[in-house]
Amino acid sequence: MDSEYQSFIKTLRAGLKPKFAPDANTIDYARQLDAQDKLGFLRENFNIPTKGSLKKKALSGSIPGGNGAISGAKQNGTLKTNGDTPDDTPAIYFVGNSLGAQPKCIRTYLDAQLETWASIGVNGHFTSLDNSPLASWQDMAADCAQKSLDLVGAASASEVVYMNTLTVNLHLMMASFYRPTEKRHKIIAEWKPFPSDSYAIASQIQWHGLSPSTSLIEIHPDPDPKAKLYISTAQILSLINEHADTTALLLLPGIQYYTGQLFDIPLITAHARARGITVGWDLAHAVGNVELALHEWGVDFAVWCTYKYLNAGPGAIGGAFVHERHHLNTPDGGTVAADGEKTGYYRHRLAGWYGAEKEARFEMDKVFRPARGAQGWQVSNPSAVDLASVRAALSVFGQTGMGALRDKAVVLTGYLEWLLDGLLKEGVGRGGEKGEEPAFRIITPENPLERGSQLSLLLRGGMLEGVSGRLAEGGVVVDVRKPDVIRVAPVPMYCRFEDAWGFVEVFKKALQEERWTQE
Repeated sequence: MDSEYQSFIKTLRAGLKPKFAPDANTIDYARQLDAQDKLGFLRENFNIPTKGSLKKKALSGSIPGGNGAISGAKQNGTLKTNGDTPDDTPAIYFVGNSLGAQPKCIRTYLDAQLETWASIGVNGHFTSLDNSPLASWQDMAADCAQKSLDLVGAASASEVVYMNTLTVNLHLMMASFYRPTEKRHKIIAEWKPFPSDSYAIASQIQWHGLSPSTSLIEIHPDPDPKAKLYISTAQILSLINEHADTTALLLLPGIQYYTGQLFDIPLITAHARARGITVGWDLAHAVGNVELALHEWGVDFAVWCTYKYLNAGPGAIGGAFVHERHHLNTPDGGTVAADGEKTGYYRHRLAGWYGAEKEARFEMDKVFRPARGAQGWQVSNPSAVDLASVRAALSVFGQTGMGALRDKAVVLTGYLEWLLDGLLKEGVGRGGEKGEEPAFRIITPENPLERGSQLSLLLRGGMLEGVSGRLAEGGVVVDVRKPDVIRVAPVPMYCRFEDAWGFVEVFKKALQEERWTQE
C-alpha cells in the first residue's frame, strides 16, 4: 500500500487521475490509506469538533480532543469533562477553507501572552520571558514573518509582514500599488471575487475619481455549462493583452473561492509584468493550501488571511507580501546604482507608527522613516493576542513542509473526487422528468494542478437546504454558498481518508432522501 500511495502522489502531481482499486470505496481501504499517511500525526495537534460538541448551546468548560477524547479545560480550578456532550464521535470537519480547526497549542501561546502582560505589563513590548514561546510584543510580527518563508516562498522575512486583516491589507497595498494615470487606470479582476474584494476594488477605483464601469475589467468563465465556470489561462492572458496599455493593476485570487480553481500564478504574473502591469494576488485560499514561490515568481504584492488553512482563529490578523525590489526605495527619491542609474523610487504608502524603523518608533519624530521591507507598510501596533494565535498556528506548520502537505492533499482530494464520481456513475439522487439530471456536479477543475484542497459541488436547484441540513445532522461540517453550492475541503493537516469515505456515505444518503422529498 505504501508504494501505491506514493504512486498516487506521482500520478496526481503530474496532473493525471490515479486508478484506485475496485474496493477503494470501502472504509477498510480508506483506513489503509490513513495507515500509510506519514502526516497523520498532525491531526493530534488539533481539537476537532465532535458530533456532540456541535450541538452545544452554552459554555461548559469542556472542549473536544483531536480524536474524540476530551482535553479538559479548567473552570474555577476544576477540570471539566465532556459530560454535557455524550457523543464524542469526531465530526467530519471539511470546512477548513472557511475556518480552520483549532490547534491545541493555541491555549499555551495565549496563556504565555496573558502571563507576560499580567507579570511585566508594558515591558512586554521589549522583553521576552525565558521559556516563553513568544518573542517580545514589538518583535512578534517579525517572528511570524520568519516562520512563514516556506508558506509563501519569500526570499527573506523582510518580504512578509503580519498586520491588520485581509481587506484592510488589500486597501493598504492598493493605496501604494494602484496609482492610476490618465492612460493606465484599469484594474483587471475576475468575475466573482469574494464580495469583500469586490467592494475594495470598486471603492479604490472610485477613490481616484474613476468609475468601475470604465476602469474595471472582469475576466469571465467560459459560458458553456459543460465548462463548469472554468477560466482558462489563455483567457486571462488574452484579456491582459487586450487591455495592456490601459491597465494599472492585475488583481486576482490565487484560488477562486467559489469554484476552487487554482490559477497559474507564475505564468500570469510574468505575462502581466512584461507588459508594465503591477501584479497583486489575494491568497486567502492559497496560503497553507498550495505551494507558493512569490519571490521567484516576481509577484509585486500579495495579501492573505490566517483563519482558513493557517488555522489561527476567526478574524485573526492577516499577512502581506511585498517583493524585495520595492524595498530599496527611500523617501528622498530613489536609489542610485554604481553606474549612476536611478534604480528605484519611494513607493508611497499610508504611513503609521509601526511602519517606521524599529529604532525610531520611540523617538517621537514627526518625519516618517519607513522600516525596510514589507514592515514599512505597517500602520498600527498589531494585536499581541492575534499574533500569539498566528505564532501558535505556524508552529504546527513547523512540523512539516508545504511540499509534504501538498503531496497528501492531492491524494486526499483525488480520493474524495473518485468517491464522488462513483455516486454520479451510480446515478444517486438523479432527478428531472426522465431521471437524467444529476443531483450534483463537481465544478472544481479535474486537473489536480488546477485546484487545492477543495471540491465545489453544484447541487441541482432546490436541493441545497435539504442536503446541507442532512449533512449537519450526520455530523458533517461543510461550507454552504447559496443558491446551490457546497464547498468541501479535506484539509491535509487534520482530515483523514476515512473522513472522505464517511462524508460520501452521509452525502449519498442525503441525496437519496432529498430526491424522495422532492418527488
